[in-house]
Amino acid sequence: MDRVDALVVGAGVVGLAVARALAMTGKETIVCESNAVIGQGVSSRNSEVIHAGLYYVPGSLKARLCVRGKELLYALCASHGVPHRNCGKLVVAQDESEAAALQALRDRALANGVPVEMLDKRAALAMEPALRCVAALLSPSTGIVDSHALMLALQGDLERAGGMVALSSAVDSATLGRGGEPHVIRMADGSELAAGVLVNSASLHACALARRFMGLDAAFVPQEHFAKGNYYTLAGRAPFSRLVYPAPADAWLGVHLTLDLGGQAKFGPDLQWLDTHDADALDYEVDPRRADGFYAEVRRYWPALPDGVLQPGYSGIRPKIHGPHEKAPDFRIDGPGVHGVPGLVNLFGIESPGLTSSLAIGEHIAGMLS
Repeated sequence: MDRVDALVVGAGVVGLAVARALAMTGKETIVCESNAVIGQGVSSRNSEVIHAGLYYVPGSLKARLCVRGKELLYALCASHGVPHRNCGKLVVAQDESEAAALQALRDRALANGVPVEMLDKRAALAMEPALRCVAALLSPSTGIVDSHALMLALQGDLERAGGMVALSSAVDSATLGRGGEPHVIRMADGSELAAGVLVNSASLHACALARRFMGLDAAFVPQEHFAKGNYYTLAGRAPFSRLVYPAPADAWLGVHLTLDLGGQAKFGPDLQWLDTHDADALDYEVDPRRADGFYAEVRRYWPALPDGVLQPGYSGIRPKIHGPHEKAPDFRIDGPGVHGVPGLVNLFGIESPGLTSSLAIGEHIAGMLS
């Protein structure tokens, strides 16, 4: 049986970043991806925002890895020529209760080491005249990135470090090694591969895959939940140069306005909990009828949004590990210190800010396994 130092399941942005980090420590690393190309899951169906780190509980993995990941991501984009723009973001309040929420968000951001500035109505409208708000929080370090170009850059670094991506290579299960024995990974085609390190970065499939790891106690695998986020694109140009977000509500950041690198606006995501635990039964179709709710949400901060200009764009599915009436948990990066299995790391619930945090997650796991 062939053996490698490390095997990573999933060639999304996080899996590629983890594999890159492991390969750069000298480990012979393979990424196994079930699809025929990289990044076709969660990594290609998001807002492509470089998050600043405003929203997350100080000291949490989300807070620490987002802030560190943002720093690493901007540096990599600059050094590798990955298209990106540090455009900034305004989080806007429509009444005094939302303005109070912005003050709390400012305090949290500052506790996370994130630069922000409170703006009154006049200052916010001087920046974005088409806005409606009573106050805003400016996040100058928020940006946007070409996620596919980023993943190609990560793959390139991985391959230069001696690693490789194995496409159309679905992992079926594994028998976990103990006492110095390697993990034995079984592929969907029946072949087997041994690895000293196994990282489960299968995103939507991570929980289901972990249940097929013989030797892992089921108590260490959370129940997966899926929530769909629909996006609508704007026909014509938006009169904004920055991203615009409403005041947040728990883990959902509201229907926000983001821009692509060409300046085209899109709105979303909304939050649509799905009644399935099966990642193979997910429907990505965008229902045009849901646009009605978008108009109402967007007009709270852009009242001049014309009728009939929102077109169904695309949707993404969030790999959640909490239900619709539960508080959003932290990232789960379960290493040997959690489950007691040497050389195994399971990544559960890696949703936003997963893209921003990806390089920091790789750094964190490489340090965990060193």
